Amino acid sequence: MISTYPPIECGVATYTQYLTEALRTSAVDVYVVGHLGSSGPRVFPVFDYEDEDLPERAFSAMMRLTPDVVHVQHEFGMYGRHHGVNAVPLLLRFRLLGVPVVVTLHTVYARIDPPHRILLENILINADAAIVHEPYQREALHRELGGRFDDKVRVIPHGARLVDPDPDARRKLGLPENRPVVLMIGYFRPSKRFERIVDLFPRVVERVPDALLVVAGKIRGQEFLEYRDMLFDRIRSSPVRDQIVLIRGQLAQETFDRILSAADVVALPYEINAQSGVLAHCLAFGRPVVTSDTESMRRALADSGAGLVCASDDEFVEAISRLLGDPGLRERCGEAARRHVRERVAWPLVAARHLDLYRGLVGYGAIEPNVLVVD
Repeated sequence: MISTYPPIECGVATYTQYLTEALRTSAVDVYVVGHLGSSGPRVFPVFDYEDEDLPERAFSAMMRLTPDVVHVQHEFGMYGRHHGVNAVPLLLRFRLLGVPVVVTLHTVYARIDPPHRILLENILINADAAIVHEPYQREALHRELGGRFDDKVRVIPHGARLVDPDPDARRKLGLPENRPVVLMIGYFRPSKRFERIVDLFPRVVERVPDALLVVAGKIRGQEFLEYRDMLFDRIRSSPVRDQIVLIRGQLAQETFDRILSAADVVALPYEINAQSGVLAHCLAFGRPVVTSDTESMRRALADSGAGLVCASDDEFVEAISRLLGDPGLRERCGEAARRHVRERVAWPLVAARHLDLYRGLVGYGAIEPNVLVVD
């Protein structure tokens, strides 16, 4: 793998950790070459975002590990300036040696802007296979790039864990046990539109007077300082400020899981998104979601039955209030979410699909051991 990796604050880092762990349980020997700050078993931090020689550093470290397959986790900006253009010369190095390369494209929007199109085209030219998480992303690549790479692009969904909520989460967090809780969680950035739910929450309280809104997370590094300050101002000035709880800081996985366990409903009012790691966690914990009407969210909820899609402010108020007031509906959405994880997107299932792809690229299938035991 070439990727960010925890404790780096990045959704792709967390994704890579879970995929790596799932592959290792399938007897795959996985090494990670990553950014400075990455840490873990068989993880080698060798380059930084702004290194001019990033491609050579990553390539040289990876080739010392004599890989059968190289899998690059791609996000725009993850491999340097100019939207991460260094991903392209990195791929070229492996292509020149004939080392098979898979690239997971974590961000492919329904409408691809020109800089992204240029980079995606060059990535697909030089990769042996590419993975996207949603069918509409494959459709977008087909439409924008003229179908030239259809044979390379596979749809493998974002994985989700098989976990149980913490029944004691509210006590550990100091939240009241008997009040309905709406949660927004994750990095604060403009595209997530957290302020929309903050602004609408007084209308929810009119219908569910004892409701609480929990806002949990932080900005990443120094990104979006103005957005964070605006969000905090909205919270401070809310007429129901005493019913909004802010949990601010870097959320270790245990803390993240505890906060998610404490929620009755999770709001995802995203304005634009390609896929959502937070949604995957909601599915894993069986937490009903209310989402904006983006193509990604609309399709995800159609597949999973995990919640309600909202196309307007009125629909957000209605959906949140309805879920808070109907335990039966919450239970049905939660069970549908967990069933979807068990049957379709659990990490062992996702890892198995990756392994099938790797085997096809290296030219052999599963090899059964033939061991001679000598006394």
